[in-house]
Amino acid sequence: MPPRRRHELPPTAGLPLRLADLRPGAPALAATVAAQLGTPPLQLTCSGTAALVIALRTLHELHPRRRRVLMPAWTCPLVALAAHQAGLEPVPCDLRPGHYDLDPHALRLACDERTLAIVPTHLAGRVADVDDALAAANNVGAFVIEDAAQALGARRGNASVGLAGDLGFFSLAAGKGLSIYEGGLLAARDPDLRERLAHTAARIAPPSPRWELRRSLELLGYAALYRPRGLRLAYGDPLRRALRRGDPVAAVGDAFSLPLPLHAVGRWRQAVGAHAAARLPAFLERGATRARRHLPRLRAIPGITVLDDPAGARGTWPFFLLLLPDRRRRDAALDRLWQAGLGVSRLFIHALPDYGYLAGIVPAADVPNARDVAGRSLTIGNSEWLTDADMETICAELERAVA
Repeated sequence: MPPRRRHELPPTAGLPLRLADLRPGAPALAATVAAQLGTPPLQLTCSGTAALVIALRTLHELHPRRRRVLMPAWTCPLVALAAHQAGLEPVPCDLRPGHYDLDPHALRLACDERTLAIVPTHLAGRVADVDDALAAANNVGAFVIEDAAQALGARRGNASVGLAGDLGFFSLAAGKGLSIYEGGLLAARDPDLRERLAHTAARIAPPSPRWELRRSLELLGYAALYRPRGLRLAYGDPLRRALRRGDPVAAVGDAFSLPLPLHAVGRWRQAVGAHAAARLPAFLERGATRARRHLPRLRAIPGITVLDDPAGARGTWPFFLLLLPDRRRRDAALDRLWQAGLGVSRLFIHALPDYGYLAGIVPAADVPNARDVAGRSLTIGNSEWLTDADMETICAELERAVA
């Protein structure tokens, strides 16, 4: 195993905050990001998950007889919890073999007149194939909500992700590129739908001084600790404690509880995000440049697949998502790298039906491809602190594991 580092690399590439970002200012975050992305007006929410809850509640009010929400069977558990909190039924759909996209055949079989929405996911900054979801939704009169929580700044052709379907949402959580510690942005192409979304948010996510105080303090902690020195305290040590007690779900932060917070975002955090957003385009471009430098080395390792974008798309690179030949060799790599402070981790531990705490929320399902991806995948953070020497250390350990 590589020697433990004094500094800790993060598993995702977040935009570090500067002291000047913390000054007061205009609460112009949503407008600033919309202008950068070239989207219609964006609605700011307290999290990407809250954006999904607001979207689902709004759509369900329009179509109260539709209750099923189709989602990838390997995605963040918060997607299923958002559907449940909205009073709807999460339906896990299997993936294409060895990929993060929804399987077209499984999707068509799962869609019927009870389907309210399909939620394709732009996972790990990669751009999903939304066309299959659009076709399946059109066949049954459902909506498409693009989960772009991990893909702020990614583009599908000349347009931002999140605009091909009826709605899309982004996350501003810690480590998700631009961050106000917890926040989200909700996009809709139709002006009437945007107005309905705003009314729903005003009704179910009113201001909460208690939550805003908590998030403001957490944002100050993020500003102070999202550095290689601070990350050992804030991320690395809790990770290693969770792994020592045999709890990988806690190690990657996959454990969530209901109810999910729903509240408005205060002026100060909006101003902090707007200040930092001025640096976002250059930050994303540097991440893409680093990825292009490291991808040839990763792809040269026999038996390893690095997931990438389809033709004509340009994703972001918060981290690299890799598939190893089998679970045994993936676990061998993690045994050497997960606790080494190099930003190597896992994304989601299980397929959705396999989380114990989701029993009663997510139904049992035969999703072999999702379980296969969960069992063979690992991630490598693409932060600005990742050096060529760090990547070479990681690649050498991966080569040993797959040999």
